[in-house]
Amino acid sequence: MLKVNNLKKVFKLSKKQMALGKTKDKYKNAVNGIDFTANPGQIFGLLGPNGAGKTTTLRCLATLIKPTEGEIFFDNINALKNEEQVRKKICFLTNELKLDEFFTPNYTINYFGSLYGLTKEQIQKKKEILFKRFEIDSYQETKIGELSTGMKQKLSIAVSLVHDPEIIIFDEPTNGLDIVTARSVTDYLVELKNKGKTVIISTHIMSVAQHLCDEIAIIIDGKIKINGSLNHILQSTGKENLEDAFFELYVQSKGGKE
Repeated sequence: MLKVNNLKKVFKLSKKQMALGKTKDKYKNAVNGIDFTANPGQIFGLLGPNGAGKTTTLRCLATLIKPTEGEIFFDNINALKNEEQVRKKICFLTNELKLDEFFTPNYTINYFGSLYGLTKEQIQKKKEILFKRFEIDSYQETKIGELSTGMKQKLSIAVSLVHDPEIIIFDEPTNGLDIVTARSVTDYLVELKNKGKTVIISTHIMSVAQHLCDEIAIIIDGKIKINGSLNHILQSTGKENLEDAFFELYVQSKGGKE
């Protein structure tokens, strides 16, 4: 189980960032006091526009950056005080992850498996399962630079899951993928959920959130505006679909102006 309490992250802006953002503020509240819980056997989605704070939140969860304030617990383990212990239990996938294009899928997954302390036999067993599931078998010895975008994404997923993590954290897992590859990714996330894993994803795609997530937190300007099941969100906003509910909350957050 993942529990987040009053998470905040403030960044100090450079002069260039201030100029680009046309602001005199030296600090940006990327995440401004959010709370949520994600349980085993559940897909929890952070839904919001670009710049809402989704990726910053996930980076904090993955222990890549430290929050300014707040607490993060994985199965009652304080992530801010036990980073190494937490990293053995989680995986984090982001589109910013760039695998070495001169390496092959076979070498890459062997390398990352060894970093997690897995034996050659453990790596081989997991590799066979993941490569078959994502149809990477025929490309094991192909240089990553020669693979398609979809195949690179599937390899990144396989690499992130090689140590069989309990908590899966994926940032925009279907972004930029064709419909077939995107479906294979979402189907596998459902399989992980059904195995009792805790799955946390971020997305700005309404259909992905509506189809995939058991619970959804809509985050706008670093704050969670609503959190709950799809039915709860629709009932609370009086809307018939998630897109309309999102825009209702978005307009409210902007003071009633689109």
